[in-house]
Amino acid sequence: MLESITVDGIHALHIPNKYIPDVLDTIANLSSDEVFTSPKLANEMLDSVPQQLFKRPDTKFLDPCCKSGVYLREIVKRLDKGLADAITDRQERIDHILKKQVFGIAITELTAQLSRRTLYCSKYACKIPADAWIDHNGKEHNEKSYSISEFDNSDIGNFFCTDPINGNIRFVTIHHVYDKNGICKFCGANKSTYDETNYAYEFIHLNDTKIKELQQMHFDLIIGNPPYQLSDGGGTNNMSAKPIYQDFVDVAKKLNPRYMSMIIPSRWFAGGKGLDKFRNSMLNDDRISELYDYDNYKDVFQGLGGLAGGVCYFLWERDRHSGDCRVINHVEGGQDNVMFRKLNEYDIFIRKNKAVSIVKKITQNAKTSLTLDKRVSNRLPFGITTTYTPADDGVPCYFTQKIGLKYVKATDYTDANGYKDKWKFLIPKAPIAGQTDFSKPVGFYYDGNTRIAKPGEICTESWLVAGAFNTQEETESYKSYILTKTVRFLILQTTVSQNMTKKNFCFVPDLGNYKGEYNDDYLCKLWNITEDEWKYIDSCISNIDDKAKRY
Repeated sequence: MLESITVDGIHALHIPNKYIPDVLDTIANLSSDEVFTSPKLANEMLDSVPQQLFKRPDTKFLDPCCKSGVYLREIVKRLDKGLADAITDRQERIDHILKKQVFGIAITELTAQLSRRTLYCSKYACKIPADAWIDHNGKEHNEKSYSISEFDNSDIGNFFCTDPINGNIRFVTIHHVYDKNGICKFCGANKSTYDETNYAYEFIHLNDTKIKELQQMHFDLIIGNPPYQLSDGGGTNNMSAKPIYQDFVDVAKKLNPRYMSMIIPSRWFAGGKGLDKFRNSMLNDDRISELYDYDNYKDVFQGLGGLAGGVCYFLWERDRHSGDCRVINHVEGGQDNVMFRKLNEYDIFIRKNKAVSIVKKITQNAKTSLTLDKRVSNRLPFGITTTYTPADDGVPCYFTQKIGLKYVKATDYTDANGYKDKWKFLIPKAPIAGQTDFSKPVGFYYDGNTRIAKPGEICTESWLVAGAFNTQEETESYKSYILTKTVRFLILQTTVSQNMTKKNFCFVPDLGNYKGEYNDDYLCKLWNITEDEWKYIDSCISNIDDKAKRY
């Protein structure tokens, strides 16, 4: 039996004892980089900002990367309740909120229409007669608008409302601005990948005039879930990509809002491709008051493909200039771990609160200031890429794990570090391929995916030279050190993606002379690790021979 009900002022049919999902929970993601936000997550982020913002008629809110319009919808709900006493007539209140307080910039024409449907309950925000009409572009329409707030020509004038049919959800088709090298000067897109047919995200392509125009709007909160990356045309089969979410954060800061909150991949914790400058600015920004970290992206985004390293969202406060950051580690099915600490205590952000004291203790108790990031090789240790076609004869070279030992021409490799004629411990560049949930025990560098290369043997960029020595005995000893759970735990604290670089070894002390076989009992005594600290280390790292736990 159907019952008639009213939800948020909208007449609807209700089926008793049946769960009716929020339509914004059912939308499929556009791609692994343009991900829809659930209403639950949007509200968690909104809960973190001062709630007084939703009780004032003069506050302004911006989503600079609208997809479904969920952030703006949830903001409108809060303002509708918060302003009930100040503006008692509900239609007048809704008109005020939609016309004066909430604004959005969509990432595509499709998401602009979807966001308007979410926010205004109609494809068009203005009053449209049922008979045919002509818009400002000369296009004929005969649809009827059902907007809950009817925009008109008197609302035109701000950056967003250039035509009443769009309300305050803006989408303008723009293109990349390329320099003489074919690289977009705003976002770094490569012209060979993004030609004239490809649009660009407007928010991160704003010129100085547009920036100043938006600054004059004095936003109180900028909130959103930006696109994560752009293909840069590199890598195998053009699958390489450069991060882009940091550009949205940087432009949002330029607008100088009172508060900002964005959910982005956690890969910036350790920097890397295009993120070193961003990491440095974030870690040294005292205006970040809260950081919510999820090392399993599935706790936030259901139905999304692999997003190694998880995601995080933060609260940035313009008028805050000192104090520790409240770091919240999300623990699935348990009590979240919360700690107030400095983000810039180390050059790489240690995401796990429980790990901070352990890293600090090992750093203090190590009898050396040298760390293994100085010993591990750079990418391309011998200048041989993964796309190199093996030769029939020449210098023995380890390619991928599956291909094994083949050959490269003697004229094609380089050896700037003098590794070739030494014994080498090789580790894969992507030792945890397939693992994206770092809340589970991590099993990188199990014995089967490392190699000891003899003098005269080299490797492609699929490998890093973790250490090079004069004797096999030293190399075997060094290998046993690297494969201890304690050392792998230190590496884990810098791991936010499947690929690794020498930087991931910055917390591992370099013992200098390697003799005999190392084990965790020895290292725990050496660094005064307590039983409780060891239990935590042990819970984070898989056993060497337990391949099943790697994923």
